[in-house]
Amino acid sequence: MTSLPIIEAPSEPPKRRLPKWLKRPLPQPGMAYTDDVISDLRLETVCESAKCPNRSECWSQQTATFMIGGNVCTRPCGFCSVPKGKTTALEIDEPERVAEAAERLGLKYVVITSVTRDDLPDGGAEHWYDTVLAVRNRTGADVEVLTPDFMGNRAAISRVIEARPDVFNHNTETVPRLYHKVRRNAEYQRTLDLLKQVKDEAPDMPTKSGLMLGLGETREELMDVCADLRAVGCDMITLGQYLQPSPDHLPVDRYVPPEEFDEIGELCRKLGFRMVASGPFVRSSYHAGEMTDHMDSGTQPVMMNEGMALNPVPGKVF
Repeated sequence: MTSLPIIEAPSEPPKRRLPKWLKRPLPQPGMAYTDDVISDLRLETVCESAKCPNRSECWSQQTATFMIGGNVCTRPCGFCSVPKGKTTALEIDEPERVAEAAERLGLKYVVITSVTRDDLPDGGAEHWYDTVLAVRNRTGADVEVLTPDFMGNRAAISRVIEARPDVFNHNTETVPRLYHKVRRNAEYQRTLDLLKQVKDEAPDMPTKSGLMLGLGETREELMDVCADLRAVGCDMITLGQYLQPSPDHLPVDRYVPPEEFDEIGELCRKLGFRMVASGPFVRSSYHAGEMTDHMDSGTQPVMMNEGMALNPVPGKVF
């Protein structure tokens, strides 16, 4: 009798260990109150949906980035852990619930983002408008919006501008060569056009954009994008390390060391950005209020790492 060969099951590729500079502390005291407010008011946050590594730090300081428009996105981006699929109707009372949360948390600077709603004719722009006004009317807080691209719908973008957010943020995310896998259904030029439209319609409104590093981009490609952003008048830029949310998402190409973030941030500063935040844990809304305060102080363009608000002397300031 002929014996069958034994075929060993293929072994899973070894998990890449995080470098020491990407280790975060355990959850901190004070998170429970923020969690209670978010849960009580049935709100979504990008902190949870996008599995942000800074959640424990931010929530312990009673701050969060509110995510409006539901918790299901219409775009299949390869980097993002927000659920994709069939959306639900907008909740008409959501703007007031966001405003109440901001009031209960005592926020003086509120960051609002949303899922992408390509299923809606205006991409949710009117809902954005209502939310910004509700927060400002109830709290008097400054409001930063971090919007999707609204499929390039200029009327929708104008409607959000009409709400007069204190900062208009729209992320570029990565270099054009990688858009087909990182930002599927998005277009690089559409992002630049959106930021330019904001400046054309509201020249005094600060604009901001963010990029993830470690997805396979080259330094030259990255700096070309930064130059393009300056060419459309972008005032602030954030640069942070891409971290794979799950095995089903795009893998990390490499972990960029902190000193390289410093170098790239310095190059961005020389391009003329009014504010640059560059570091492994930097995210679009991470210490957004402090970043805007530094910009509004009228000082020369500076670069700050992610420790900028955690020490008596702010991080690295160049």
